[in-house]
Amino acid sequence: MTMHFKTIARLGLSAVAIVAGAGAALAQTAWVLPSAYPPANYHVENLNQFAKDVDAATKGELKITVHPNASLFKAPEIKRAVQTGQAQAGEVLLSLHENENPIFGLDVVPFLATSFEQSKKLWEASKPAIEQALDKQGLKLLYTTPWPPQGVYTKKDVNSVADLKGLKWRAYNVGTSRIAELVGAQPVTVQAAELPQALATGVVDGLMTSSATGVDSKIWESLTHYYDTQAWIPKNVIFVNKAAFAALDPAVQKAVTDSAAAAETRGWTLAVEKTASYMETLKKNGMQVLEPSAELKTGLSDVGAKLTDDWSKKAGADGKAILDAYKKM
Repeated sequence: MTMHFKTIARLGLSAVAIVAGAGAALAQTAWVLPSAYPPANYHVENLNQFAKDVDAATKGELKITVHPNASLFKAPEIKRAVQTGQAQAGEVLLSLHENENPIFGLDVVPFLATSFEQSKKLWEASKPAIEQALDKQGLKLLYTTPWPPQGVYTKKDVNSVADLKGLKWRAYNVGTSRIAELVGAQPVTVQAAELPQALATGVVDGLMTSSATGVDSKIWESLTHYYDTQAWIPKNVIFVNKAAFAALDPAVQKAVTDSAAAAETRGWTLAVEKTASYMETLKKNGMQVLEPSAELKTGLSDVGAKLTDDWSKKAGADGKAILDAYKKM
């Protein structure tokens, strides 16, 4: 009789263990995080480290799979996919969505913030408003990472803005489209994942973008000149669907936000470090890396002044408050 009860007890404990194991398996949460950039890009490397940190901090309770290179959603589709729950988290170039809210385009106003130090201050001044705008759209901001400063790529000498006239100009947001209009270039909408093909086929022969995108797209295979104008420092934002975040246990939520804070610090450091190496890569592959002439600088500054005025009018009182706060920093 005793053996019988022991056998039952063992079977009971085994059943409990099986149920507990099944419960643990069911407790694991899986998220997808789409990005528009190639796997070797430092933004994606940072995303992968963020996902690893979350996995380690939650002991596997939350698994985040990064989908780079617009393989899951194209760049303009990512934000909407996260809002609607098709993806739980995502990374986008914030200025892609300036049409929704002018505040999203602040960091691409030319010559407003032209160093990483200035860009960090601009982010601190604008973060509360951006966080609130995303919150109203069902998104929780996790962190941001900057790109290197933006320069001009062409396959000819450019000594003034007049030399940009007639170029097939890559546009990817409101600001770059407006620049094309002001300098007399022809705007062509091309996102990062489509850029190598657009360059190879001659769809684009002029653009303003970072040294990072230049390296990612092997731009030296199509263009020859890079003018280091340091026009602006755009940023990517990484966010999560608010409902998906709310469904997590508090300890897991903390792991996500702590890992995000670490990713932001790491991302800003990476941007500074990578900028120098990207510039060297452009040179090693035959690009002429040049300082803009005084005339080109003046012309671009005039364009920047017009775009700052445009942005201020659209952003209204909220925009003025951000600019005022930034200028005081």
